[in-house]
Amino acid sequence: MIKSMQISASGMTVQRLRMDIIAQNIANMNTTRTANGGPYRRRLVTVQENIESKPFTQFLSDSINAFSGQGIKATRIVEDPTPFKTIYDPGHPDADERGYVQMPNVDNLKEMVDMISATRSFEANVTAFNAAKSMAIKGLEIGKR
Repeated sequence: MIKSMQISASGMTVQRLRMDIIAQNIANMNTTRTANGGPYRRRLVTVQENIESKPFTQFLSDSINAFSGQGIKATRIVEDPTPFKTIYDPGHPDADERGYVQMPNVDNLKEMVDMISATRSFEANVTAFNAAKSMAIKGLEIGKR
């Protein structure tokens, strides 16, 4: 029971981080000048299975005998390499000599879809966590009778 709650908790942690990064992307979708110079670059969270270090024979034995999931973890936050958008705005302070401004590579529609995905994943993990918690409580109630 505890292991299933830990897996759900790891999922909730990663989805919360994804939502935070998406919120940063949306907040900076019009930022044309950052501390590094140039426009804001969209950020993404990379995720992988949380695998503990053990020999291959142990992994094989675990997979044959029982479920051995460890949840997920965010490995790093990367910048999206897609090119910046260019708009014509000669009055903008960051416009080049031809009047074009490089805008961040943040697409509001993509961010909203990613936010919905992260929210739904978070909710699914909450539901799984609550189901495991409910089963644990019911198991403890059996011992009372």
